[in-house]
Amino acid sequence: MPPPSGRPGPLRTAAVIPAAGRGVRLGPGAPKALRALGGTPMLIHAVRAMAASRAVSLVVVVAPPDGAPEVKNLLDAHALPERTDYLVVPGGDTRQESVGLGLDALPADVSVVLVHDAARPLVPVDTVDAVIGAVRDGAPAVVPALPLADTVKEVEPAAVPGEPEPVRATPVRARLRAVQTPQGFDRDTLVRAHAEVALDGEGATDDAGMVERLGTPVVVVPGHEEAFKVTRPLDLVLAEAVLARRRAHDGF
Repeated sequence: MPPPSGRPGPLRTAAVIPAAGRGVRLGPGAPKALRALGGTPMLIHAVRAMAASRAVSLVVVVAPPDGAPEVKNLLDAHALPERTDYLVVPGGDTRQESVGLGLDALPADVSVVLVHDAARPLVPVDTVDAVIGAVRDGAPAVVPALPLADTVKEVEPAAVPGEPEPVRATPVRARLRAVQTPQGFDRDTLVRAHAEVALDGEGATDDAGMVERLGTPVVVVPGHEEAFKVTRPLDLVLAEAVLARRRAHDGF
């Protein structure tokens, strides 16, 4: 079967990690992706998580617009699997722009693209492989996700923060999922989504949502509880505990 779009084989899988955000909810200091987790920046954990998959041969890190040299030096200073190449490119003002710049940097022989949050440093390799496998089996877009433990309410946002908000609806919990990353895509599908779907404000926070707007199917594979996003100080405490358990049990 010839490779899509006439690209030469063998076809490869690459991961794009947008890491240009400031992470204000973790408080002042270094950008969120550069915060230390177990003595190592979260970004390095995220890169290693992608490179842990033998299917991933390239990781593209999208750095803050003025921070690409610093991020490259950081990657050079930490051990990464030799079989995986990495590339650092400057990002844009929004996540959507940053992912787009990462896509622009991919070589022609990349056919499967993962997009992964730098703030999800502990995603297990089995989850990464499940996403890649589903794309290679023909799904144009794949997201790992977990069922919700809590009941969810749709509300009318308060005009003044902190005031009571009226409930508008209670979605059926069995039909809801909490989406994680890496999200996986056929490259042509993701490139088209970034070219054709323009979102207002901060842009896309979920690349699969952009693909949905094309009318292209998106499928879900099981996520993992350790693939949570480190957004607030309490998340960092939990991540430290997970990392300590891994090191104690697995020598990770």
